[in-house]
Amino acid sequence: MKKIKGMLAWPWVPPEYGKAPYLWAFALLFMLSKYVFFPAPALELAAMALTIVVFLPLYFASFWFEGERTVLAIVVTCLIAVLWVPHNGMTSSFIIYAAGMCAGLRDARRAYVALGAVLSLGAFAGLTLAPDAVQYLIPALGIGIPVGIAAVMDGTLARSRQALLRAQEEVAHMATIAERERISRDLHDLLGHTLSLITLKAELAGKLAERDLAACKREIADIETSARNALAEVRSAVTGYRLTGLAHELASARASLAAAGITLTEQVEPLSIPAAAENVMALALREAVTNIIRHAGATRCTVSMAGDGEAIVLRVADNGVLAAGVHALRHGNGLTGMKERAAAIGGRLALNLNLEHGLALELRLPAGATA
Repeated sequence: MKKIKGMLAWPWVPPEYGKAPYLWAFALLFMLSKYVFFPAPALELAAMALTIVVFLPLYFASFWFEGERTVLAIVVTCLIAVLWVPHNGMTSSFIIYAAGMCAGLRDARRAYVALGAVLSLGAFAGLTLAPDAVQYLIPALGIGIPVGIAAVMDGTLARSRQALLRAQEEVAHMATIAERERISRDLHDLLGHTLSLITLKAELAGKLAERDLAACKREIADIETSARNALAEVRSAVTGYRLTGLAHELASARASLAAAGITLTEQVEPLSIPAAAENVMALALREAVTNIIRHAGATRCTVSMAGDGEAIVLRVADNGVLAAGVHALRHGNGLTGMKERAAAIGGRLALNLNLEHGLALELRLPAGATA
């Protein structure tokens, strides 16, 4: 019922067809040219008027049809054409309309088979039933063949365009999801690290409040600075313009580990690192240090970075206890985000677990990594 209401409502054809179908409908006027020059019985005139009234809704509806409904429209149109062949040679227009309707069949091979059947029927009807076979066949075949082929080709092309548009929409949708995941990973890395630092400094400030007011004030000032920096970084991350430097993260790691009472040993070679690789390494260092502070219970941490010409290797190790923290690290968003970022530029991330010596995270990235 909804489809019928839709077909009766304006526009009568799908918008992608434009105004052309309305112009093609005027071809029905050619059938009336016979009655301008040759008188005809009133019954024939009435039958012609009734035929046009019946055919016009079928013609406009055929633009909405697909599959079996299209076949039905073609069959009815061909039947009308055959019934009118003995009485009016200009009714070959119905064969042309039927040829155009073949485009409604989604499968191109079936559409061409149907077109061949329509044209064959038109040729047979013209040769056997028309008073003037030549007058009937010239428009039926001369116009029907190119119209039918053009309609089928245009229909196939239109469906290909629709499929391409759907594919493009799917790609855009997947890109949106990927961007959301990227922002989610970045926010996790940013806020997880900073909030851990703020928590540690707040605990330290609470302990210093009664015995060293000046040190307590310094810690509170550091908390304010960290919160402001985190806010700025979050804003940059949301807009997609954040690029964290490794030197900045090393400095931040020193401050965070010192606040947690963890001794840091650095073995970082001065290297020229591509921007994409530096960003991935900086975020990996931040996540590793955050997890050491949160879960490891470590007293020492070693950060090393070296290159061999083909790859740059960042290693973060601690002497912590491997307990529940390992489970959290393995299954948390942080490790997943690090692996995804490394894989995106051709690198890999590895975890080395040792019950006696803690955990070591190794990030290996190609020296020529680009985003």
